[in-house]
Amino acid sequence: MNMTRALFILLFSMVVLSSCGAVETIFKAGMWWAFFLVIVAIVIVIVIVSKVKK
Repeated sequence: MNMTRALFILLFSMVVLSSCGAVETIFKAGMWWAFFLVIVAIVIVIVIVSKVKK
């Protein structure tokens, strides 16, 4: 019974830690998309303001 419990804890840890890595990757990708979208939004605002001033 002790070996079964150790195996369960090992498998559970592997599943939990791998999912944390997946979540970390998703948030990193989301962060870079957010930076990209913010830069695009700033460029669009600058273009609109420059066209309105002309």
